[in-house]
Amino acid sequence: MKPFILFTLSLILLAGCSTTALVNTQNRLPETNTTAQISLFELNNYTDTPRAGMRATNIVEGVLLAQGYHLKTHINQKIDSLEDAQDSAQEDKSDYFLIGGISEWRYKTGIDGEPAVSLQLSLYSTKDAKLIWSATGSDSDWGNGSIGSTAQNLIEQMTARH
Repeated sequence: MKPFILFTLSLILLAGCSTTALVNTQNRLPETNTTAQISLFELNNYTDTPRAGMRATNIVEGVLLAQGYHLKTHINQKIDSLEDAQDSAQEDKSDYFLIGGISEWRYKTGIDGEPAVSLQLSLYSTKDAKLIWSATGSDSDWGNGSIGSTAQNLIEQMTARH
């Protein structure tokens, strides 16, 4: 009986150390087996961490490329509005454009310093700037985890085609 109680407590502790929250629109990302192109813009950085938007955008780019999407990356281009992103995507002849923001990109304070990431992604149709897909997610990990791996796992969950 004692090993069972220890095992159960271990599972509860392990489950409590990593937290993921995720909200997606009902729509899915477009199929990857088409020639549709996505213009990807640097995610807005709403954190105190320098270059968090660029770092997260780089991970989004890698995940989407690995999933088979065709991208035109504007990782160094700042956009001021939805219309600016739409104009650039039209110049690229992209079918879609992806924008978003980072609201948390840090190591929590405390003994373990767990990584914590929160971000939002939105995919729009270039033709009419209509929202096609959106996801918002937050994740934290163990103290020995990195922000990059935590962000990559979160982005993979956000963009997964269920």
